[in-house]
Amino acid sequence: MTLWLCLASAALLAVLLGGRLTTTLAAAAWTRHHPRAALALWQAIGLAGGLGAVGIGLVAAVAPLAVVFPHGMHTLITEAVEGRSLGGLGTAQLAALSWSVGISGWLIAHTVRAATRTIAEQRRQRALVDVVAEYAPDHGVHVLPRAERVAYCVPGRQARIVLSEGALDLLTPEELRAVVAHERAHARGRHDLVLLPFVALRAAVPWVRAVRTAREAVPVLLEMLADDRARRVHGDLTLARALVGMAAPSPGAGFALAEQGIVQRVERLVSGGERPATWVAGTAYACAGILLSGPLAVLIAPIVCA
Repeated sequence: MTLWLCLASAALLAVLLGGRLTTTLAAAAWTRHHPRAALALWQAIGLAGGLGAVGIGLVAAVAPLAVVFPHGMHTLITEAVEGRSLGGLGTAQLAALSWSVGISGWLIAHTVRAATRTIAEQRRQRALVDVVAEYAPDHGVHVLPRAERVAYCVPGRQARIVLSEGALDLLTPEELRAVVAHERAHARGRHDLVLLPFVALRAAVPWVRAVRTAREAVPVLLEMLADDRARRVHGDLTLARALVGMAAPSPGAGFALAEQGIVQRVERLVSGGERPATWVAGTAYACAGILLSGPLAVLIAPIVCA
């Protein structure tokens, strides 16, 4: 049972005590060159933390019921199905079981809440765009009658790519195509769904430093993924010029894109330095798998052993 407890708690400790490690990860230079691998590692950290928090309570709760954790879970489930009381559990074990049930409900509730709010906001934004913006079939975008430089995507089944008249006046044809390709990459990749768990986790446990760091780092990585899709077709310098032009302050507009790591994004587009070796990305994926292996083993073992 000690082995199972270690497997369940390893990922949880990495989240609770890994504030400095996650800060280092957010600032690591290799993440700019391998944003997909970095994103996978952040996802593994978040998922492993949640699963570990649930798993550690389950392992501790069933300890008196069997020597091996899967057998203890079978006993617990059998007693619950047959309506028998949990007489074999002491106060500490009942508290551990309550912890697992409570943290599961807490995380699920915040995930459902974040998803509901996101869907409602996207629906509202699409309706608003349809009313105030004019569709431009030549570019496949909706144009807002605003002088400020604006370009964004309203995701969903029927996504809207939105640009302002100010952006259309500013961008050259090549830069415009690059910006549109960037926003379409967000829509096709459903980056809003990738970000959603981090939004929910930030709302559920805002006091955890690693969670706050992940919430800040992931949006920039998603921007870089969209940049990579656009740069393959339209080139690095074209996209970089478009980013700089869109981010430059204009009358009545702030430096909004700076909040999404505009400086980091432009630097990675114009830098001519060597990219880290491919093994760096492979190592990140391997670390993500290792981090997830313990909590997943705890939750899957009772099913496999059945």
